[in-house]
Amino acid sequence: MAHPGSRLVGGRRSPRRLFPVVALAALAACAAGVASLDRAAPEPNEPDVAAQEPSREQIERGRLGVLSHACGGCHGGGDNPQAEGWLAGLTSPEQEFRIGACAMDPDATPCFLTRPRNLTPDNTTGVGRFSERQIFNALRFGLRPGETPDVEITSTVAGEGNFPENPKYLAPPMPWPAWRHMTDQELWDIAAYLKHGVKPVENKVEDSEGPPDFWASAYTVEAIGPWPAVDFPTENEVAPEG
Repeated sequence: MAHPGSRLVGGRRSPRRLFPVVALAALAACAAGVASLDRAAPEPNEPDVAAQEPSREQIERGRLGVLSHACGGCHGGGDNPQAEGWLAGLTSPEQEFRIGACAMDPDATPCFLTRPRNLTPDNTTGVGRFSERQIFNALRFGLRPGETPDVEITSTVAGEGNFPENPKYLAPPMPWPAWRHMTDQELWDIAAYLKHGVKPVENKVEDSEGPPDFWASAYTVEAIGPWPAVDFPTENEVAPEG
């Protein structure tokens, strides 16, 4: 049964997008074999935000995070929360992403079609069935909430600190490797907005295609760098004097 107040979303069309850089990086990494992130996470120090009822201020901060990170560009509505299908996910085949060799040549293989998911709090087709912690873990660790338990994760080593032994990652081009460097509070705010600040929309999106390892070999430390990021400055940076 859908979330109370859910509505069916009508079809919206947007230009088909191709991501050759993401595609080539993912395919090259997948060819290297299955792996997971192997850097220990820092000790968690965030309050138990997931157990608290979010305030309007927190929800508005999360809304700003969603807008400033262009979530609607993929998941629907563009930069306008008033737009039809705001964060409701794919409503047209033209919103699919081609990941793989087909990003540059539509007839080339391998080719995976990935689809923006419904981020509204509908209980059956959106994120309504997931906890705020599961959404937080998706944003911080890139883990698919439907296949990841509602637990606090304290490591990025497979099988340690509640990190899955065989992690299943969000499909490209979801930019979680960049989002993971946001603060805990910023990610909790976004989770609160998605759960409590958006009207539920009933819109079932077909699962994305992907390699058998669920992109694990595309998201190694060698491919995306460690989390937390190494201390400033690196050999590519300059620290101010004084």
